Amino acid sequence: MKIGAHVSAAGSLDKAIDNAQRIGAECIQIFASGPTNWHVKNHSPKELQAYKEKAARTGIGPCVLHGVYLINFGSPNPDLVAKGIESLLQYQRVAGNIGAMGTIFHIGSHKGQSFEKVLPQVAAAFHKVLDAMPKDVSLIIENSAGMGNSIGATFAEIGAVIKEVGDPRVKVCLDTQHSFANGYDVATKDGLNRVMEELEKEVGAKKLVAVHANDSKCPLGGGLDRHDNIGEGPIGMKGFANIMKHPAFKDVPFYLEVPGFDGEGPDAKNIERLKGLR
Repeated sequence: MKIGAHVSAAGSLDKAIDNAQRIGAECIQIFASGPTNWHVKNHSPKELQAYKEKAARTGIGPCVLHGVYLINFGSPNPDLVAKGIESLLQYQRVAGNIGAMGTIFHIGSHKGQSFEKVLPQVAAAFHKVLDAMPKDVSLIIENSAGMGNSIGATFAEIGAVIKEVGDPRVKVCLDTQHSFANGYDVATKDGLNRVMEELEKEVGAKKLVAVHANDSKCPLGGGLDRHDNIGEGPIGMKGFANIMKHPAFKDVPFYLEVPGFDGEGPDAKNIERLKGLR
């Protein structure tokens, strides 16, 4: 597998390649806009071409985009759902323009309505994105840590969404910290085997196209989305060694979303820790 990280693309998309090289990342995740607002930056043809040329020259990839944090396909507010659809469409167009794999995103929260009640609404939102986005990119569901009535904390819910949508372009990103926080014991060999058996049963391991590699600041089943540097939390170096040895992850790119040892995000030390285990 390739080992990379979420890196900044501030200023110009091609700057993400420079930032990746600085920390030794082999693949990257980026935002195409500010993650906490609906504004989508207009990327010029020159900027898109600069990114593609630099990515090709360095061999850094695959690239994935991460959707904005405001998306909620389970919201009772139709305007909010519509904004999420448009945001994802904009991101998927950028992904198509730079040759990225697609966009990773959180489905959102059902706000207490129940997963079953909002499932048709969620599927309808997926279809609106899929019908209008480029055909050669994927829409990638990230599992959540289970906070705030979130949708997709369990593999069963993710599998139900995939089945309801029924489109092969819908894929999955597994976040190690979110899994651990939601009670999936990815830290031990036996626990990881059980987790991956459940993933295969509910989702299908072939749907797994990305891993967010993060240690945890909360204990197993703690339910909090709190990332830690590799080896500094309860998953630990041994846990990541187990994960990286598991055959399901053999060809899946790993993207760090850790706080960094200097507090400035994914860094060379975290990259080197995963490379050492690889």
